[in-house]
Formats: sequence, structure tokens, C-alpha cells
Amino acid sequence: MRYYAHSPKDDVPAQEYAAHILAVRERAVKHAKEAGHYSLTDGALLSRLVDMAAMFHDLGKLDKDNQAVLSGKKKGKKLPKDHVDAGAAHFLHDENLSPFAASLIFAHHIGFPNFTEEANRGKAAFRDAELMAETDELLPMFERIQNDLVPSSFSNEPGKPQGDKCVFLRMLLSCLTDADHTDTAINYGKYPAQEKTVQLQPKERLVQLDRYVEKLGENDERSMLRREMYVACRDTEMEQNISSCDSPVGSGKTTAVMAHLLAQVEKRGLRRIFVVLPFTNIIKQSVETYRKALVLPSENPEEVVAELHHRADFENEDVRHLTALWRAPIIVTTAVAFFETLASNTPATLRRLHELPGSAIFVDESHATLPVKLFPLAWKWMNIYANEWGCYWALASGSLNRFWQIPEIAQETKDISVPEIIDDHLRTQLFTYEKSRIAYRSDLPRKGTDELSDWICSFPGPRLVILNTVQSAAVLADTFEKCFGRKYVEHLSTALTPIDRERTLERVQQRLNTPNDINWTFIATTCVEAGVDLSFRKGFRELGSLVSLLQASGRVNRNGKFPDAEMWTFRLAPDHMLRENPGMKDSSEILRRYIEHGREISPMLSTQSITDEIRLNGVSSKYKELLIYESTNSFRSVEKGFQVIDSDTRIVVVDKEVASRLEHGKLNWQELQKNSVQIAYYKLTELETPEILPEIYKWNLEYNDFLGYMAGIVQLKKFDK
Repeated sequence: MRYYAHSPKDDVPAQEYAAHILAVRERAVKHAKEAGHYSLTDGALLSRLVDMAAMFHDLGKLDKDNQAVLSGKKKGKKLPKDHVDAGAAHFLHDENLSPFAASLIFAHHIGFPNFTEEANRGKAAFRDAELMAETDELLPMFERIQNDLVPSSFSNEPGKPQGDKCVFLRMLLSCLTDADHTDTAINYGKYPAQEKTVQLQPKERLVQLDRYVEKLGENDERSMLRREMYVACRDTEMEQNISSCDSPVGSGKTTAVMAHLLAQVEKRGLRRIFVVLPFTNIIKQSVETYRKALVLPSENPEEVVAELHHRADFENEDVRHLTALWRAPIIVTTAVAFFETLASNTPATLRRLHELPGSAIFVDESHATLPVKLFPLAWKWMNIYANEWGCYWALASGSLNRFWQIPEIAQETKDISVPEIIDDHLRTQLFTYEKSRIAYRSDLPRKGTDELSDWICSFPGPRLVILNTVQSAAVLADTFEKCFGRKYVEHLSTALTPIDRERTLERVQQRLNTPNDINWTFIATTCVEAGVDLSFRKGFRELGSLVSLLQASGRVNRNGKFPDAEMWTFRLAPDHMLRENPGMKDSSEILRRYIEHGREISPMLSTQSITDEIRLNGVSSKYKELLIYESTNSFRSVEKGFQVIDSDTRIVVVDKEVASRLEHGKLNWQELQKNSVQIAYYKLTELETPEILPEIYKWNLEYNDFLGYMAGIVQLKKFDK
């Protein structure tokens, strides 16, 4: 009798059980060995446990009722029996085998449970309580069939991890689920059987980067400081696994820290570089810089530097191939995608994690990447990956924010030293230049749309306006267009697809480089606060956090050419159209107090502002809550609590032709990233937006390249009003 692991679909025949098991085993063990190479304590155990779990992860598919569906003899979208329970039972029934392998099999579709809650289930722990009696009866038969199809034997030393248990378990789950999902996608012809691997080659790329930087800049003070910064970062000696680079906006961190990382990768024998940008960031400009500066002759830039704008993680077999992965040697991504992967318990998301060990990670504007309450656990993970999994971290900041020195954040790691990449003398030079570049002003009486528009336009341009919500930015941009004409306003937010954001930024850059084109306004969300090389004469920012204000100011008079450059703080008068961001309530209150008490707005206040925000709420348990969940192996609670952006969003395709290609299986994950947006799930439900594939939607209102999907929302809001 033949046994199957996946049912026939379209023109693809059913996949045989043994073929799937052996392919998953080979791929999962390969992942484990590559990640385990960088583990100081648990590399061998990782490979052994992954090997065990991979062999038995689908044992329950051998049930005759499941085989009826998998062979194609019986129609059904779901298997009639839980196929996971048998594999878990196999390892739990033998005390010489590993309970870790049982928990891994139990979790490979649904994620790990909270272990304290699972322990309360007694003998039903890591089992399907309704099925376990039947499974236990059939288990000897399943094991005989398994042994006939794919015989195997394992060491009787299950072992326990010596390092952090939670991180180790997530690494296990990543290796197994990525192998499982990848082989399934290959079987159905949605993923290449032979994937091209591009090596990092740090020595060669550093030479390429040196050549690129030599051609940049002029002979002015800013350019000379940038060149000095680059050499200092590239050539510094660093023995510790976590470092910081405190230098102001516009000092050339994009290339300077990359040079430092390439040098460290070469020295430490690492395999991958991550560039993690603030969660509201536009990453395209950084990606373009790296592709120009680092790609070697005859290489495909997209294969060398991958850009991940937002999370795209899918469990369903029909869309697994669209999950954004960490395969490239250099990955530029957002803090949302990066840190939520570290926190994840969802297999479709966590399948990337095994690519992280042995990486150098550049966290740009590290003070602004996460909400304050997430820093304690994020800081703990940074130390674990640095000390147990061969990672090197460079925490860059333009705001002198040493968050690791704040007791509520540092917790048990408060005595850890984080050395600076550049010395005090150069840092003083950079900040002295920064202080003379811009003046901070405020006008805090609340303003509605019309009053705000008139006030902003009373200043000379070009002008930058940053608001705290996508809707407010779209409403103000729409008002400017109606009042002054399209040529007097540009707009940018995450309501636009990455492709349209890229085009908008190119147009904005062209206008800024046109000397006579000055009477216009660029209205945006916080997505332009970091990582974009733009320079306006006047800046206006809705009241938010101090660090956001400092970052936004880096887009004003960036090169010191305007003697009257100002950065204004203002407040909105919320109404039917304008919206305040509740997530910025505490940080806005801190900045308002600083302004009203006449405190000098400067980077020196950054660490203080985070400390004040913590104390505004009182030193409550919420700064320890996630650490407690992590220490008790409460995986689901950690994932639920560690939300960089506290909203449930879905991927939405806005182009009809792209949506059609997606429905017919003619789109890869890179194209999906470039041609989609993320919208809150409640909003999609409210608007009855059609779901075209599992967890992927098609926008059914107006979309244009000016307001993005907010064109349809603004139109509806006006109608409702």
C-alpha cells in the first residue's frame, strides 16, 4: 500500500509520505546545523532534536481516514483526524526519548502553548485530549508503517538546552516549520526545488563600499565629518558583542555602520547582515544605497539586498510560498517584521528565525524602534543572541539614548557595558555641527484643517509636515490639493504601496533639487522621520515624542544651507476627519511638559524622555510582565503582548492586474510586498473588502498614487459627514 503526505491538487499528484518526510528531515537538519554552528552550547542538541521531530512530525497522517483524503479517494479540505497527536505520543510514551521533540511536533502547526497552562493538563499535555485514546491504540501500527517506509534510530540521550530555553525552542520550531512549509511549496510547484544561495563575501563588499564612499560628498564641513565618521566606524576595534554608535542625523550612518559590520563579519566569521529600521520607516532609500554600494559585478541586486517592507506570513498551504523569508546575505527590514519574528509563536512567522544566528544586526535609531514597554524583553533577547547564538549588534542612534542604562529596561543586565564605535572627540564635533543647524519652535493652541493649512503656508518653502496618523495626513493633503492645487502638495504614508512610495520619494527629491521650485508642502506620516535623505527649509510636526521630533528635524536643513531653518511643534483639533494617535499619548505629554517648561530641545534629553515616560505611568509591572511570561515559557502570552504596532492588520492588494496574477498563482512574495498595503482587519470587515486568498484581500474602493487607499476612505468620510 502507498501512503501519502499531501493530497493531489490541480495537475499535481499526491505526494508520497516517505518523500515528504525525508525531504523535510534533510532540509530541517541542514537549517539546524547551519544555525547550530554559531551556538556556543546547544548546536548538537538542536540538530538531534530537529532530526527526531522531522521524522515523526506527520505520523498521524498514516491513519486510514486521513489517507483516504490524502490519496485523493475522498474529497476534503481538512484531514478528518488531527495528524499531529501521533508524533507527539511517540516521544511521550518512551521516557528515553525527548519530550522536547514531542512539544515540537505538537507545535509545528499551532505554535507552542503556555507551558505552565499545558502542565495543568496532566497526561493530556502536548496531546489532543479528544483523540489521544484512539491514537494510543493505533500508535504501534503507525510506528510499524513508519519504520517500513522510513526506518530510523536515535540516541537515547535526549538532553536539555544549556542556554536560554525559550529561544532554543523557537529555534527548533523555526527549523522544522521552514523545512515543512518549503517542501510543501516545492511539491505544488510554487517554490524552486533548487534555491540559489548568495554568499555575503564581506571582504569583497567592503572594498566595493570603500570605492562608493570615496566618490560621495564635497569639501564642505558636513562632507568632511561624514568621511571621518566612515573611517572611524570601519577601522574601530571591537571585542564585545553589542556596541553603540551615537551620532546625529545626517552623519552618514547608513554607509559608516555598514562598513563597520562588514569588518566585524569578516573578523568573526558571520554569515548575514540585518539592517533594522524604525517601524514607521521608508526603507527603499537605504536599500537603493546598499544595492549601489555593495553589489558585486554580475550579481542580481535583489538577491544580494532583500527589502522587506512589512510582515507577510501565511500558514495556509495555498499561500505559504508568499511568506517573506530571510534568505539573502543582506536584509533590510522594519522593526515590526524583525522584532515580532523574535517574539513570534506562529509557525508561519517563526520559520525565518533560524537564519538569525551568526548575523550582524544594525538597529538604526534604536531608541525609536520599539514602544518603551517592549524594550526590557527586546534587550534581553539581544543579549541572548549575542552571547549564545554568535550575533553581533550595533545599536545606532542620533539622540544619545542609552536605553540599556535605564533600570526598568536593563533589569538583570544593568551592569553590561556597551562600548561606543566612535570616540568622544569625533562625536563632539558631530553634535557641535548639529546644534547650529536648526531652531526648535512651538505653537500649541489646537488647529483644525483650514487654520493649520493657512498657518503652514505662511512660512517659506519647501515645507515638511508630519502627522501622527495615516488618516490625518491624507485629510490635510486632500485639503491642500483642493485649496492650492496638486502641484503645491506632495503626500506620503503607508497608505501607498512601496512602489508608489518609491515614486513619490523620487519626485520629492527631484523637486528639492530644483532651485526655483520652493513654494510647496510635503505632507507625510512618521514614515519619513528616519532613513530618507531629504532636506526642507521649514519643518512642522504634530506633537509626539521627543525622539520623533529630533528625528523629523533631520529632514530639515540637513546640509546646513538655510540660515533660518526651524522645526515647529503643533497640535491638531480632532474632528470627524482629523485623528489623534492614542499610542502617542504618554510621549506627547512628556514633550508638551518640556516645551511649556522651557526645556532646551536637544538629543541630550532623549534618555531622560524615556525615563520620564516610564515614570509617568509609575514603575508598574507592565515593564516586567513580558519578562515574566518569557521566563515561564508562556509563548502565546509573549507573542500577544509583544506588538510593535498594536493593531491587527492584513495584506491588501490594490492593483487589479496584480490581484488577478495572485489569484492565478503567478505572483512571488517580492512582488506581493511591492504592490500591497497593510490595513487594519476591523476596517476591512467594516468595508466588506473581499478576501481573494487566505489572509490576502483585494481593495474595492478608490486607490490613487497621491493618497493611496486613503483616497477611498477620505471620500467615504466626506460622504458620512
